[in-house]
Amino acid sequence: MPSPMTEMLKGTLEGIVLAILAAGPAYGYEITARLREQGFEDLAEGTIYALLVRIEQKGLVDVEKVPSQKGPPRKVFTLNPQGSASLAEFWTTWDFLAGSIERLREPAPAPIGPETPLGSETAIGPKAALGGASENPQAPHPRDDRTRS
Repeated sequence: MPSPMTEMLKGTLEGIVLAILAAGPAYGYEITARLREQGFEDLAEGTIYALLVRIEQKGLVDVEKVPSQKGPPRKVFTLNPQGSASLAEFWTTWDFLAGSIERLREPAPAPIGPETPLGSETAIGPKAALGGASENPQAPHPRDDRTRS
């Protein structure tokens, strides 16, 4: 069974990889290594390579084959303008989602209960706030120094 982290990453991994490529061109193994440096240790290399194929097919990256001293040429991925636009959209969506989720963690405001009725005319009630009479008729009028009689 996949971990909760893996499940949550499914919808965001493309944006995360585009963000890595925004820092500069990289090949598959470098991208995987950078992800692991950022704490994504559980990601399989195959997942990243499959994602790189998809973003290449979508036209979000430019690919150049660079000779390697160890085996076949490496595919180096570079973020292109379409990929940059996709990344900007990802960050906008991420900011909205992250903000909405964080607000869910905040305690809900206390409901107005019978101890604070809406029509209260106490010194802390709506009439006092609007400059109306207070409960004490001898108290100074809120608008001047006159006292009521």
